[in-house]
Amino acid sequence: MGIRNCVNLKGQFIFPLKFTFMFLQLAHTKLDVDQFSQQLCLECYRITKKFPNDEKFALVQQIRRAAISVHLNLAEGCSRKSLAERKRFFEISRGSVIEIDSAIGISFKLEYVTLVELKPLGDAIINTFKLISGMIKGDETHH
Repeated sequence: MGIRNCVNLKGQFIFPLKFTFMFLQLAHTKLDVDQFSQQLCLECYRITKKFPNDEKFALVQQIRRAAISVHLNLAEGCSRKSLAERKRFFEISRGSVIEIDSAIGISFKLEYVTLVELKPLGDAIINTFKLISGMIKGDETHH
């Protein structure tokens, strides 16, 4: 898919979930967990746009940093040859998913978002958490 095909009528870039733009076409980009962690990241950015301005440097930044951490630690973990190193990066990534879940729980209690608005993010949290947990267990069984 060419980049020209990814522009809507308003001139905004839109990319299907399976579209990956990276200079390095590494094996981890073909894994489901890569796609789910990207979706998690995008959903975190989408939902935090709804937060009040006074949260711009608090919950918004915390959630967004954690979301980026999930995706980047997965990528870095996949590049590691050592099982112990790989597992450590995956554990950090999974910890960031838990951090997002906790922060979103607070934002819900503060009534920044509704359950309906959170549904896509909740699905992304659950799917990403399950896949990362499976990767950690998979590494444990290969020792």
